[in-house]
Amino acid sequence: MKKLVVLSGAGVSAESGISTFRDNGGLWDNHRIEDVATPEAWKKNQELVLDFYNQRRKQASSVKPNAAHYALAELEKSYDVTIITQNVDNLHEIAGSSKVIHLHGELFKSRSTKNPRLVYEMTSWELKTGDLCELGSQLRPHIVWFGEEVPMMETAVDITEKADIFVVIGTSLAVYPAAGLVHYVAASKPVYIIDPAQPEISLKSNMTFIREKATLGMEILAQKLEALA
Repeated sequence: MKKLVVLSGAGVSAESGISTFRDNGGLWDNHRIEDVATPEAWKKNQELVLDFYNQRRKQASSVKPNAAHYALAELEKSYDVTIITQNVDNLHEIAGSSKVIHLHGELFKSRSTKNPRLVYEMTSWELKTGDLCELGSQLRPHIVWFGEEVPMMETAVDITEKADIFVVIGTSLAVYPAAGLVHYVAASKPVYIIDPAQPEISLKSNMTFIREKATLGMEILAQKLEALA
């Protein structure tokens, strides 16, 4: 099977109703990134950070995968598919994708503030002050905050370099280091970019643009990929 690697972003989950940074009236509207999504914010106001991610988790619990998520999972019938996602929700997994790498962490997991290798599945949407790991330290959201290293980046680069086909969906390629993955695709391999807007990258001859939202874009792409399987 050919290796198909997908880089997915907020535009995929947006069609399921999950707020993005740019949404008006969304969860991010009343918060500055610096106040809820940085290590400094955690040190300054732990309660605010916990509440913000509790609300994100609560919202994510109420939505379902959309046609784009299911179309990506369906590709596993014809391709060896790995999804590298910038999203922290679990909609790819719920839709049936079996190999998902979360670059920016996972919303429905918590981790120890003493030992970052201690990561726990969450059984509810709420994480509170006083919720402790097995070492007795406070649990924090298992999220890669702004200013923190992206621990899965090396793995993502390695997978991208081996891709026979690379797909970018629902991201403007403006957030690094994730956006840099497209530059690790071999020049001879096709790259498909699904997004209504022109991505912020220099164009290459192996790139095909599908200027649609994720759900319609995946319909178009699926037809193209049938001929390449």
